Amino acid sequence: MDMNQYLSMFIDESNDHLQSLNENMLQLESSPDDLGIVQVIFRSAHTLKGMAATMGFEDLASLTHQMENVLDLVRNEKLTMQDYIFDTLFKSLDALESMVQDIVQGGEGKADVSSIVASLQAIERGEGAAAASSGSTPVQETSTPAAEGIELDEFQFSVLNQSIAEGHQVVYIQVRLRDDCQLKAVRAYMVFELLERAGEIVKTFPDVQEIEQGEFEQGFSLYFITQKDAGDLQSQILNISEVDTAQVITLDHESLEQMAMRSTAAAETAAGLAAAPESPAVSLQPVKASESVTPAPKPQAKASGTPAPSRTIRVDIERLDVLMNLFSELLIDRSRLEQLAHDAKNQELTDTVEHMSRVSSDLQNIVLKLRMVPVDTVFNRFPRMVRDLAKSLDKKIDLVITGAETELDRTVIDEIGDPLVHLLRNSVDHGIEPTADRIAAGKDETGTVNLRAFHSGNHVFIEIEDDGRGIIRENIIRSAISKGVVTEDQAAAMSDSEAHQLLFAPGFSTAEKISDVSGRGVGLDVVKSKINALGGNVTIYSTPGKGTNFSVQLPLTLSIIAAMLIKMGSEKFAIPLSSIVETGIVKQGQIRTVHGIRMIPFRDSHIPIISLSKVFNISDFDETEEIETEIVVIRKGERLAALAIDDFIGQSEIVLKSLGKYLPAVQGVSGATILGDGQVALILDPNAFIK
Repeated sequence: MDMNQYLSMFIDESNDHLQSLNENMLQLESSPDDLGIVQVIFRSAHTLKGMAATMGFEDLASLTHQMENVLDLVRNEKLTMQDYIFDTLFKSLDALESMVQDIVQGGEGKADVSSIVASLQAIERGEGAAAASSGSTPVQETSTPAAEGIELDEFQFSVLNQSIAEGHQVVYIQVRLRDDCQLKAVRAYMVFELLERAGEIVKTFPDVQEIEQGEFEQGFSLYFITQKDAGDLQSQILNISEVDTAQVITLDHESLEQMAMRSTAAAETAAGLAAAPESPAVSLQPVKASESVTPAPKPQAKASGTPAPSRTIRVDIERLDVLMNLFSELLIDRSRLEQLAHDAKNQELTDTVEHMSRVSSDLQNIVLKLRMVPVDTVFNRFPRMVRDLAKSLDKKIDLVITGAETELDRTVIDEIGDPLVHLLRNSVDHGIEPTADRIAAGKDETGTVNLRAFHSGNHVFIEIEDDGRGIIRENIIRSAISKGVVTEDQAAAMSDSEAHQLLFAPGFSTAEKISDVSGRGVGLDVVKSKINALGGNVTIYSTPGKGTNFSVQLPLTLSIIAAMLIKMGSEKFAIPLSSIVETGIVKQGQIRTVHGIRMIPFRDSHIPIISLSKVFNISDFDETEEIETEIVVIRKGERLAALAIDDFIGQSEIVLKSLGKYLPAVQGVSGATILGDGQVALILDPNAFIK
């Protein structure tokens, strides 16, 4: 039997079972005496074991078999679920996910799970928490090769020591990439590029050549000289995609010497000359990029009972893309037929085209719905993440998810996960107060984070709301002024909502000695950039002492968009309506040149006016020759600009088409569409015109 033909099915079903195991384990943690949930978990583990054994993935089958033994004792009431059992089972799930991910990447799903198996066997023997926890380190927390330190030669040690004496920051950095990282060398290069802009790398382990070729495990370490704050460096490294942990510690003369001695001892041990001590000379505390709070159980989830028969089928994503492309062609032809019927003035042809238009409109709705995916596919990983983060922070937190059935275009779904992870971590880590602070403030000791999604018009809103300490305006303003983001006069004139938007300024952070909103700004500029790139935006609402709400607005789909069609001489262009503030007319006398930039008055301020005819070298139109010029005011975040155009054609729903891989990137153009008359219109990217 050829197993390759079943591999895709195995991967899909394994991921489904692992997600089910995670969700039901979280439910069981909230209701540890519910044997119905245990039965569901046991069946999932048993099925996964059988599938893995059939496919020949022995390590995966061995671990699920041992999990099955423990769960069998629980469902037969011979073992009572306790915290250490939950922790060990969650570690087992993490290991299983890593093995399945290895299979996805073409591996054989092998992993050293002996320590976890030993822990499960200890639980099965009834040896208690101490025996179960000994040696059972989760796969993703395996120490990196750099954990033993980097051996420095005399010159390198002298350079670092002298730098400390001259007042520079010398830091030791350990970076670990996620276990599922596919392009390790690329991620390492991104870390190096970031660091080289902020200082000088003195020594790496492994050496630079090995790292550039990807010849290292999941981690690397280095000595670094800089003037930047260690906390800022750590946050910036963690903002790089697929970085799991980043450990950054500032060294003084004494700790540098200890690190050097430690690395020397490690080198001697490797050579068989001496034994290095087990405990490190310097304590490094990692900050994980995807840690996680005790979630509220989903009220609609059923712990037991016969599952409903499935009414869904699996369809390859590429087939849906092909279907969408074919329908796009049909939509273009429909527009062409409508125009031909209008010009021909033939009643029978007009009636037929109108009927076809109604049918194709229904087909359009169905095709778009096929591309729509419930946000639950993103939300379902958050309860586990929040549970782990709350446990590590020693906080009690309920994650309440509503609207998980709300649907978004698959393209948006694929990109929105990382920004939501960052916002959730922000709420859990910095929004929700420590338990003692909540009690002192008269709040319930258990904090609540609400994650909700809902439709509104042609958009989907995703909100992350906590009942924590809120954002203090004065702290934001003080930090923004000290960092030169705004002046005192500008800050004084700002409303609260405008002050909150400062959190999205690049490099802005209130983490320095400001405990109320510590870390609120770190990386939020990255979150906003990602959301803006999807055609959405994010807004902050906060009440000090009551909590904070991050509201993310996203377009329903990126395939068919509403646009304003405009004319420039003989050329036609489309501008997405989501980027347009308003349209209008300006007289030539209103245009002023300020520092070499043409400006026009707009709502008690002045904004730049951009000549599209010059940008795209349109020879048959020049607005400077016109007495009055029609404009489109566009927005990028809080910044505005005006585009000078020839004439408006009207609003229309257009099919967004890529320019293809054979054309180089065109500045200011995001794609193209075909109009009813068969002419191609370029779709403008307003973000490109506002710097």
